Amino acid sequence: MQTTLERRLGVTGIVFMVIAAAAPITVVAANFPIIISISGSIGAPTMILAATAILLLFSVGYAWMTPRVPDAGAFYSYVHRGLGRRAGLGTAAIAVLSYVLLTVSMTCYLGVQAGNLIELWLGVTPPWWAISAVMLLIVGLLGYRDIELSAKVLGVVLVLEVIAVLAIDLGVLFSGAELSTSPLNPVEALQGAPGLGLLFAFLGFFGFEATAVFRNEAKDPNRTVPRATYVAVISIGALYFISSWLVIVGIGPDDAVAASTDAPDRVVIGLAANVIAPIVGDIVQVLVVTSMFACMLSFHNIVTRYLFTLGQRGVLPASLAVVHMRHRAPSAASLWVSIVTSVVVLVSALAQLDPVLEIYTWYSGAGALGVIWMMTLTSVAVLAFLRRERGRAPASPWVAIAAALGGLGLVGVLAISISNFPVLVGSNVSAFVWGAILLVAFIIGLFLPHRAGTLTTPVEVLRDGAHDAARDTARDTTV
Repeated sequence: MQTTLERRLGVTGIVFMVIAAAAPITVVAANFPIIISISGSIGAPTMILAATAILLLFSVGYAWMTPRVPDAGAFYSYVHRGLGRRAGLGTAAIAVLSYVLLTVSMTCYLGVQAGNLIELWLGVTPPWWAISAVMLLIVGLLGYRDIELSAKVLGVVLVLEVIAVLAIDLGVLFSGAELSTSPLNPVEALQGAPGLGLLFAFLGFFGFEATAVFRNEAKDPNRTVPRATYVAVISIGALYFISSWLVIVGIGPDDAVAASTDAPDRVVIGLAANVIAPIVGDIVQVLVVTSMFACMLSFHNIVTRYLFTLGQRGVLPASLAVVHMRHRAPSAASLWVSIVTSVVVLVSALAQLDPVLEIYTWYSGAGALGVIWMMTLTSVAVLAFLRRERGRAPASPWVAIAAALGGLGLVGVLAISISNFPVLVGSNVSAFVWGAILLVAFIIGLFLPHRAGTLTTPVEVLRDGAHDAARDTARDTTV
């Protein structure tokens, strides 16, 4: 029985996986208008710059921990190492729940968006759940096979997305519109509701944090994972910063808030049609659908790797840690992810929940809060590890400073998320219910069974150059 994945992914492959989860064209077409309208200002570029800075600071500690935690559990493993076994298991429960919710939310929204395209082209309106079922089948088949197949599919979709975003940017540049610098003025970001604007800017980066989840499939994880993390954050931040400025310029700084509020789902598509050609608006709509599919596939792969790692650790059945002999993939874990997400979609459809106003709003809002919660815990775990291991795992003072600043930024984002949670999930009642579900999941995780042993085999630890990690983990897990 094989339980070791093949190391085939390089920096490019991992970057494609995680940026595809961020869904750039969807963020530009759908999230930018939300940032502008909900903040009530044109300061989106500054908000995106602030989010990029916080995540870059977070990435310093996250990347520094990589060779010291030679395990693909990402948030779970880092919190385990820094704050102890129980906190790590609670984080693992939140991770699985959050990414399942994000996968389901994207699956259902994808069913609606694809249905709208079919209605536009063919004049028929298929039920959203039927389209979602087909998408679940396709994603399940891709997830069951070698990760390189998913990376290739996501790579193609991502390249098309980035081309479309750059085409809109260039269209605005050559449209003759005045290149106003007012959206770049930090004062603009302080108008209206800057906290909400920062929160939604932050959500546009979701997915980058999963670089460490693919550690077991990286060619040289101690170099590949940190590089992929930095490349993902910087690439996403630069693309969003420039594009948000040009989108506002294209719409018109004086009209951007009103236009984004009146038609948040059509304003960027209309801009693309105006500055390039009418057909480009249709192409952007198609790419939004393919972008959602890529995002769905990325989240599926992330959950699969969490289940695989938890199976290795004895937290979940060991059968989840079996590698398919022919596909060289965690196929059993992927199959269970397909089953679980399909059941949640089915139950949601049978309950006649609205796929956008209820399923997408509730599930994505709860999943987003869960991810921010885990990132904040991870920052605390990095600082705790740095303090405890000062003598045996020396680090540059910059690592501690960056981790502390990133942690403070994430605490602020978490506070904003909690205070505005009713906005994320639609109502105060929904906020209470989903907040309770997340809390209960974390508490249940604290008491999950856990097999004594190291985070990974001593041979692999030594091969990765993390000698201290083997000794430290053995000590922690025998307490």
